[in-house]
Amino acid sequence: MRLYLDDDSASVLLAHLLHQAGHDVQRPVDAGIAGEDDAVHLAHAARQDRVFLTHNYHDFENLHDLVVAVGGRHRGILVIRKDNDPRRDLTIRGIVRAIGKLLSAGVGIANEYIVLNHWR
Repeated sequence: MRLYLDDDSASVLLAHLLHQAGHDVQRPVDAGIAGEDDAVHLAHAARQDRVFLTHNYHDFENLHDLVVAVGGRHRGILVIRKDNDPRRDLTIRGIVRAIGKLLSAGVGIANEYIVLNHWR
């Protein structure tokens, strides 16, 4: 899967583990847009045909709703919720496993907003 990790999710370790799992990973620093507004990151991911990965669930849920409302499209937004509950929060390795399970299930992700915590 071609992934774009936003500023909130651009951990070097996460990028490395995703790459080891066979994913093509891009971080904001790689694209030269580190620190830019959320909409800039989502637009970049859409132009690059990359699935968007974020911990910023509220802002990107609103951006997803806007894109859908105006008839736009994106490759998918994968969200990692962090509620400070170790029973529900995903570790970095858990994120990689959840993406693997999502892909194995054959769930369509284009134009969808998917919470990865449900795929642990």
